[in-house]
Order: sequence, then C-alpha cells, then structure tokens
Amino acid sequence: MDWKLEVVVVPVTDVDRAKNFYVGKLGFHLDADTRPTPDLRVVHMTPPGSACSVVVGPTVDDIETARSQLAERGIEVSPVQTLDPRDGGKFVFFSDPDGNNWAVQEVRERVGAPGS
Repeated sequence: MDWKLEVVVVPVTDVDRAKNFYVGKLGFHLDADTRPTPDLRVVHMTPPGSACSVVVGPTVDDIETARSQLAERGIEVSPVQTLDPRDGGKFVFFSDPDGNNWAVQEVRERVGAPGS
C-alpha cells in the first residue's frame, strides 16, 4: 500500500480569514468546506497543480489497513473514528516520539465544495 502525504494541517485562529487568504489571494482550489461535527470545521484547499493540499491529515484509501500497519510497527494508534460518513470521513490518530500529533484520513470522495 502506498502512503502519500496529501494533506498538511495548518493551525489558524480564524478559519474564514485563512480560507480567504488561501483561496481568494493565493488561488488555491477549495476542495471541501464542511462541518463533520458541531465543533469541527474542515476547510480543505489545494494549490494549483499540487498533489498535496492544506487543511485549515496524510490520507490513505483503506484506513483499516493503515491502522493495522501502524499497530504492527509498534505505534500506539487510536481506534478508527468516523467523523463524516459522506466522504469516508474515517481517521486514526497517533503521536511521534516528540509529541507531534498526526491524523491519518481515509478519503473516498470529496464533499462540500463546488466542483468537488
């Protein structure tokens, strides 16, 4: 199975301001703007011609296999969590030795954005 870095999560203090900057000023394509839970808004944008996008995790096409591979390598990984069933919306979470948190997302279909 290929593991691809397709998403970089960028922490922001104002989601709308960040969306306006990346989409409105830098010309990124809006892939998704969705609210999978009342407390979580996901704005997913991709620079023109890029295979890697920005969310204001790495993605895989089979989250169960990805989770198994991580666990087999001795990584403490969360159970699979479904945040938005429309797009696969499944995640697992883990931390590296320095405490940096990672989310691995299964993406099956893009939702919530024009042209997605």
